[in-house]
Amino acid sequence: MSLLLRGLPSLGLGKHAVSVRSSLLLFLSKGFSTSLLQTPPCKIMFAEPCGADLGKLVVLNFNELHTTELEKKVPLELVNEDDAKMTTIGASHGWIATLKKDGILRLQDDLNPVASDTYPKRIPLPPLVTLPHCQTKIITNVSMSSSSPEDDEDCVVAVKFLGAQLSFCKPACQSSSSKPEWTNIKIENPCFYSSRVMFSEKDNMFRILGDGGNLIGSWDPSNPSDDPKFQSVRFQNMPKLTKAKQNLMDMCCRSEHLVESRPTGETFLVKRFKKTIKITKSGIARMKTKVLMVFKIDEKGNAVYTQDIGDLNMFLSMSEPFCVPATSFPGLYANTVYIFDFDESGFVFLRSSYIRSTSSPCLAPYHIPPQNILES
Repeated sequence: MSLLLRGLPSLGLGKHAVSVRSSLLLFLSKGFSTSLLQTPPCKIMFAEPCGADLGKLVVLNFNELHTTELEKKVPLELVNEDDAKMTTIGASHGWIATLKKDGILRLQDDLNPVASDTYPKRIPLPPLVTLPHCQTKIITNVSMSSSSPEDDEDCVVAVKFLGAQLSFCKPACQSSSSKPEWTNIKIENPCFYSSRVMFSEKDNMFRILGDGGNLIGSWDPSNPSDDPKFQSVRFQNMPKLTKAKQNLMDMCCRSEHLVESRPTGETFLVKRFKKTIKITKSGIARMKTKVLMVFKIDEKGNAVYTQDIGDLNMFLSMSEPFCVPATSFPGLYANTVYIFDFDESGFVFLRSSYIRSTSSPCLAPYHIPPQNILES
């Protein structure tokens, strides 16, 4: 353990390690042909200005102990606070969603480490439509049913707004009778109002976990409606908490996350407890994770507390969460949850419940899942 912890400060937790100028490392992915390469999971750090409002993207590959400056150039406004002219409101499959003052939501591949910076893909979605008694100014997150919104006509983008509205769109829908448009759903149950949407590849459904984690709503991407499927969640094998830990949790801000492990087909529910550690001069609360609990959910809705997710790494950020087997990328530590937020970056060793994080602002707190590259 001491050897492990000795290497951890350079995982983007303290001062930035010396950036190394190199090409992105690629790895052969197990279970695929040798012509398929994958990037390791990474997180967006910042961009090093290089002129013309562009910067070279700096990432941290989670199987390495240093940051990597790529040759890829990205708009500084996406990652550097001083240059921000647009709002990034989420990410999924390596795509980020942005919202400018014109009110148009766009999907962009600028922060995908392997996407072209010569011909970046930027997909404008139709103007947002606000349902009565709803709002579309504050967006909770974005989820996608596939990684190809530009050419997969079945790819559905789901946008969850703070409040009752949930909207769906097929960006590549270009049939003779229709163009991309929004299908807007008004959610009746207020337990979903502040929750995030995620896509379950296993169930082929968009799913939302209600506040408290006791109810899951599911919407069919091919036919979203106001009548979703509901599943009750029953917590089991709850850990025995000391009075001090219970008091600590009572002082925290709690959030719940639904995470699907596509490599294993498992579904997890994560409860995260964050506590305010200071108030900045501008009145902004800085928070740190104090407790993180993981539950494995079965088909009947039983959520069993666990400190063992096996070989998996779980990645929680403002991107859609995902899991990666540690053995797929040498250097990853199994049974670990990585956390990344607008004001915090760190990790949790589930077996020991050890949490290490730093509190610092970040404009683009996104984990990027492994990206496939086919050799030509």
